[in-house]
Amino acid sequence: MKLVELYIREVTRRLPEKKRAEVEEELRTTIAEKLPVDYMEQDVKNVLAELGHPAVLASRYADRPMYLIGPRYYDLYLQLLKLVLPIAITVTTIVILIVTIVSGAGEEPVFTIIGELIGRIISGIINAVVQAVFWLTLVLAFVERTEHSKSQRPLGLNFEEWTPDDLREFPERPHISKEKQIPRSQIFGSLIWTAIWTTVYFNADKLLGIYQQGRQGGLEFTTPIFNQAVLVSYWPLIILVVVLEITLAVYQWRAVQWTNKLALFNAFVQTTSVLVFVLVFTNSNLVNEAFRQWLTDLFGGTAFLNWLIGSILVVVIISSAIDAIQGIRKARIRSR
Repeated sequence: MKLVELYIREVTRRLPEKKRAEVEEELRTTIAEKLPVDYMEQDVKNVLAELGHPAVLASRYADRPMYLIGPRYYDLYLQLLKLVLPIAITVTTIVILIVTIVSGAGEEPVFTIIGELIGRIISGIINAVVQAVFWLTLVLAFVERTEHSKSQRPLGLNFEEWTPDDLREFPERPHISKEKQIPRSQIFGSLIWTAIWTTVYFNADKLLGIYQQGRQGGLEFTTPIFNQAVLVSYWPLIILVVVLEITLAVYQWRAVQWTNKLALFNAFVQTTSVLVFVLVFTNSNLVNEAFRQWLTDLFGGTAFLNWLIGSILVVVIISSAIDAIQGIRKARIRSR
């Protein structure tokens, strides 16, 4: 019976992998013993309702409490956390990014600015996670203690009590191969990288250029590499790339693993980013004339600069192509 399979999977997926096979066998035996010889679907529902919510049953097999605020709200609490945390992290990163761009990067060297930006992003994300967990825990704990219902049957995302009929709503969850999984660290890294390059792009005239020894000691920024007016003129395309990269990060968080649709979207994002990058960096007016003159005085020409920009373009194109191909390859790996 399909309901039995769905129920067993919902129980075992909440357990450590080493215990799943044993619990699965035990559950099949228990359910078979409780069912009559010529059972109907309603008999199966009655048995599953007697066994209770998969999360609660799994907590008994795990030999540890699986709830922070109570069995009735615990599974709902975890599901809400999975929905709220990605939103909180994404919004925090976007806000820090916008504030940094609007307020300017200051006059410090580029590596100092990047270090401070990474620190603000990490600090902001940690604070957002702590706040989200705290307030969600507080709200559900308050709701649980003020609820007049005496029922202890767990609730779902719709705030209705669980019944065996809800098993039909659970999607198939095959075992995810490690090669298909998307590490959370990779997603965080991509968000931080987006914040870094965007901040540097819109503050290039203050960060990227010639640093010379100042009169009072330390490095002093003297000549920018790029013409900031040219960089800013592409702002609609840059914002498009930022939105696509943030959307990709959220998509990856929700998908957990590589799928064909995710791989195609990733390839689209990589292609769009490369096209915008090539369009910007092949603009003949991109490099500041003062910086060109500085190179001419130092090296006798700007051949080195042209070679450097060409090399960067090649590296970006190759790395983006590799990223897109790897996504497609991982999406084609079959889950067991």
